[in-house]
Amino acid sequence: MKLDEDIILIAGPTASGKTSAAIELAQTSDAVIINADSMQVYEDLRIVSARPSDEEIAQAPHFLFGHMSGKQTYSVAHWLEDVRPLVDRFLLQKRKMIFVGGTGLYFNALVDGLSPMPDIDEDIRQKFRTMDDASSQELHRMLDEKAAKELRPSDRQRIIRALEVYQATGKSIIDWQAEKGDGLIPVTVSVKKYLIMPERASIHERINMRFDKMVEEGALQEIETLLDKNFAPTVPVMKAIGVPQLSAHLNGEIPLDEAIEKSKAATRQYAKRQSTWFNNSFGGGWEKF
Repeated sequence: MKLDEDIILIAGPTASGKTSAAIELAQTSDAVIINADSMQVYEDLRIVSARPSDEEIAQAPHFLFGHMSGKQTYSVAHWLEDVRPLVDRFLLQKRKMIFVGGTGLYFNALVDGLSPMPDIDEDIRQKFRTMDDASSQELHRMLDEKAAKELRPSDRQRIIRALEVYQATGKSIIDWQAEKGDGLIPVTVSVKKYLIMPERASIHERINMRFDKMVEEGALQEIETLLDKNFAPTVPVMKAIGVPQLSAHLNGEIPLDEAIEKSKAATRQYAKRQSTWFNNSFGGGWEKF
């Protein structure tokens, strides 16, 4: 299969086969591959994040994979800053681009632009981020009406962000998100959007097999090295699926087989959330692959 479009987007839940699809398309079309997965940007998590292997990377030019230290928090805005010069560069060179990943917000920001969000005073930020005694449901009851309708009571991180924004500005985060900027893809550029959505049973089988392979390839050693770096427990890499579970085993809290099963279960739950998000948020223009 050869690409006719200038830019290809390949999205889908974890373990859906996005990496191999992107490499196959890149090889037949002399295209570059650009990462659109929020965990695969971190250099510290090659195995656990299922980042392309050295052998896979050698098959086509890859960008924005493993370029960030795990001690940093990497946002959608940061990703757009890194993507912008790549888009400009490869469009000028008339080089085809393939964006591949499972972070839906990256794709939305690339195509539609990023909502302008206010700076939050550190005192306000600390007020809500240190409310450890309050449950997610209690925090949810503190939301403004619009945010309360949109956010799940269990989604603590987004609830806290919404509370911060409302207190800082008096304006719902939902209203802020409705204000779009400009996407990075010019209207003159041809785009093809693929959504890879295998059956749930297939995804579950892939997840189980892939995590077993991760352990065989050294996931435990990768987590051990990560823990030795003493990163703050709040940074994203420390919350990545597999990290808390395997860390618990390395700390002597649970046996390895339990850590593996918990990691697989968490990955299956994540894949389900991704699939739901893609089905609800990606409307027309996305072709099932």
